[in-house]
Amino acid sequence: MYSAVVLDLDGTLLNSGKKISDRNYKSIITCLNRGMRVIFATARPPRAVKSFLPKELLDVGSFVFYNGALVSSTSLGINIHEPIPSVLSAEVIDHCINDNPINEIGIEVQDEWFSLKEIDHSIVTGVKENPIVKSLEDLKEFDATKILITGDINVEMLRGKFNTNLNIIVTDNGQLIQIMSKRASKELGVAKILDGFGIPNEEVIAFGDDHNDIGLFKICGWSVAMGNAIKELKDIASNITESNDHDGVAIELERILRVSQG
Repeated sequence: MYSAVVLDLDGTLLNSGKKISDRNYKSIITCLNRGMRVIFATARPPRAVKSFLPKELLDVGSFVFYNGALVSSTSLGINIHEPIPSVLSAEVIDHCINDNPINEIGIEVQDEWFSLKEIDHSIVTGVKENPIVKSLEDLKEFDATKILITGDINVEMLRGKFNTNLNIIVTDNGQLIQIMSKRASKELGVAKILDGFGIPNEEVIAFGDDHNDIGLFKICGWSVAMGNAIKELKDIASNITESNDHDGVAIELERILRVSQG
């Protein structure tokens, strides 16, 4: 029935402790043994994904990092980067600073993290790393893979000014603004991988929990919202499973695999 599984990480495959449960892991291995492709589609950078996933999954999976700004698949031999040009990223940074000078601004550039000041996000990110501090002038010189804004900012004004050229998503209960190129989204990144494998959208199962999964749910044949997902995602999902802390991914995959066996 299905040829591929697309998995978000935070709030979906990973539990609150940023771990994959044994049951979730075994369900993914079963899919792989059935010949299904597994695609991990996340807002995370490669370095974080490497710290969360076991080697067995890193070796066989295809990856959509940074909400689609970086797409990588060893099986397909592809590594596609869709950055924000430095001229535009500089304009965004200036806008955010003018809107609220105390906002925290970070920039991801192909698996490196930079910011204007020291930031300790280890509790939030689950990864023991901090950004490299750069001057404002240096920060504005980068072709940004992703811009991250935390703090009080007028999102509608931001979208009104930049929505034509940028993909602006608010996640983490409204606490984090993620800004990528308009050419970068989970659905566009996944589409590139599916095209490489020759897999039609209707043969794809997608799991997610937040706003950056909405576009993905709209293109996949079967979409599964976690029990802890936002209402907007549950409203358009094909099915709703248990939460990420109660093996929601495994429960749905086990059900689908039983049905496919007849």
